[in-house]
Amino acid sequence: MHLPQPQFHNFGELADNDLEKFDVISIPVWCGVEAPQIPQDALIDRVLKFCELDRDELWKLYPEFSGKAKEIVRVPVRGRKKLIRVLLVGVGGGSREDFRKAGASLGRNILGSGYRLLNAVNFTSHDQAIAHIMALSLSQYGWNLKSKDSADKKKRAKGSTSIWFAPEFSEQVARASLLANAVWQTRDLIHTPSNIKTPEWMGDEAKRLVRQANSAHGAHSGQGAQGANSASLSITVKKGSQLKEFGGLNAVGNSSPEAGPRLIEVRYAPVGSEKWPHVVLVGKGITFDTGGISLKRPYDLMIPMKSDMAGAAAVLTATVAMVQVQPKVRVTALLMCAQNMISGTAQRPSDVITQYGGTTVEIINTDAEGRLVLADGLALADRKLEPDYLVDVATLTGSASIGLGKQYAAMYSRNRSLAATLATIGERIGDRVWHMPLVDDYATSLTSTIADLNHDASAKKFQGGSITAALFLENFVGDRNWVHLDIAGPARSDSDTGEVIKGGTGFGTRLLIEWLASLS
Repeated sequence: MHLPQPQFHNFGELADNDLEKFDVISIPVWCGVEAPQIPQDALIDRVLKFCELDRDELWKLYPEFSGKAKEIVRVPVRGRKKLIRVLLVGVGGGSREDFRKAGASLGRNILGSGYRLLNAVNFTSHDQAIAHIMALSLSQYGWNLKSKDSADKKKRAKGSTSIWFAPEFSEQVARASLLANAVWQTRDLIHTPSNIKTPEWMGDEAKRLVRQANSAHGAHSGQGAQGANSASLSITVKKGSQLKEFGGLNAVGNSSPEAGPRLIEVRYAPVGSEKWPHVVLVGKGITFDTGGISLKRPYDLMIPMKSDMAGAAAVLTATVAMVQVQPKVRVTALLMCAQNMISGTAQRPSDVITQYGGTTVEIINTDAEGRLVLADGLALADRKLEPDYLVDVATLTGSASIGLGKQYAAMYSRNRSLAATLATIGERIGDRVWHMPLVDDYATSLTSTIADLNHDASAKKFQGGSITAALFLENFVGDRNWVHLDIAGPARSDSDTGEVIKGGTGFGTRLLIEWLASLS
């Protein structure tokens, strides 16, 4: 399971002897013109005096330290009762991204330590604080199924780190903790191996998260614990004959009949919310993707496919977080969950299926399965749910990462204002998206001689696979305010880098939460 999650706190008035209670004290250092600069601040001045550290003398002891973002120097200090570790943490020029990098570096430095850390940082903006605190948390994420006797597990099982900030940052600590916790939940879902993580398991986990959120909110509001379906959050899981109209979900999911497809619907709709704007989020939930009969090649491409449900995980945890955020927005999350396996019941190239709503689709490549399950969800939202905004999130195409790499998700929408809003929020919160064109000339690649559409744009050689996938999905959204987020690039990482960990990153969770909050 995951490593202990760091806990954030705000301290009140600190006496000098209270500083002795901390194992680590971090001090921000800015890049100076001639030498690094420690800010003039009452708390920092007290820490320096308590530790008997002189600003000018420090740079003589550590001449290589420049104060650039991410740089850290350990200064051992003998307290009255124990050794206290003072960390000089470079924050560069103090930009939001510098503070994000500094937070991630600090988080990795104390990973798994169980330390009590006093972070004597002095933020000058809300965004600085949110970026820094989130990075501190996310950089400490880890997940494994090692046995209790594992030497590595024993080494890293010292308990959660507790991190303390000045009381004036209590609002930022609370918000960043909420966002980081949601990303941890998303990462937990993604990292769970697919022999455990079936569509049925996804339904059970969604019920658990809904029940947990309702219970916590009920206890906080004094209403007592609530069940899996309360006035705020409710959940329905459809399977079997309940899915007979969902041709895409069945075509993909029936390749694994013992763990058949599920349509998981999670709703945030507090009492009195009937007239609030309604947002529908549709998430691709392929719990493992072999490519089906059109087998993925080379084999190595299949190994990370337990993360092919990252879109569904993000829309689930973002919706569950609404209980805490409490925006004046109704949210419905549709998790389109299936396994894409090889079996006697798997769909074949040349099959024709009928998507929800009646559109027929010719199957060309069974490894282009994500758009089939999304099409069902989008059509359901358009025809039955009356959304004011319709957003789908999916690890959909490798093409998206060819042009944008691992740092940005490909975003498609005809609504330029909505796209600009999401791009701005993404830059601020750390889930970056880039507005891509829906090239109408490419739509002819979706024609079929035997069905309404073919699904992989093979009729013409336009390339632009991420664009043609988005054009396919657009056929199912009607006239809605629609956004398609192809997160195939940033949803997975091949290494531990900054606040991102190797494996599933939880991309999209923060973006959705912050955007939904902005609609109030």
